[in-house]
Amino acid sequence: MRVEQATVVRKEWSSVCDSVIRDKPQFIKRTRDEMVLSSYATMLALLSGYRFTASSCKEKDGSVSLSLNEIDLVVNGATIELAKKEMGSAILEYAEEYYENYSLYSHAPNRKDHVPYVMKALLMQKSDAIGEEIVCA
Repeated sequence: MRVEQATVVRKEWSSVCDSVIRDKPQFIKRTRDEMVLSSYATMLALLSGYRFTASSCKEKDGSVSLSLNEIDLVVNGATIELAKKEMGSAILEYAEEYYENYSLYSHAPNRKDHVPYVMKALLMQKSDAIGEEIVCA
């Protein structure tokens, strides 16, 4: 694996960005810090194995409640489609809150495993698209 030094990346920022978008991710080292610079498309491909799954429950009033398995979120909608749409919005809202409080949430024992789901939601950017991906049982 080829690791670029941060000073080289800084000097060649434009060409490094072009390479990341059109070719491959870049591994970068700055003193003791190591990082990866990647395109959205590559990140989405890396996160494609992470699926949003939910348990569904038909309520007495005919509505549907969904409980997300990966993150402790529960929503209700008149139909399964509307519930999935609501869940997509709830996931994106949670992901934005998580990202705003990343240093706290990513170290919390009950939230640190949410990172890939949060990143996936943030990369997807649209709650409708997130809702369409939810697999219900």
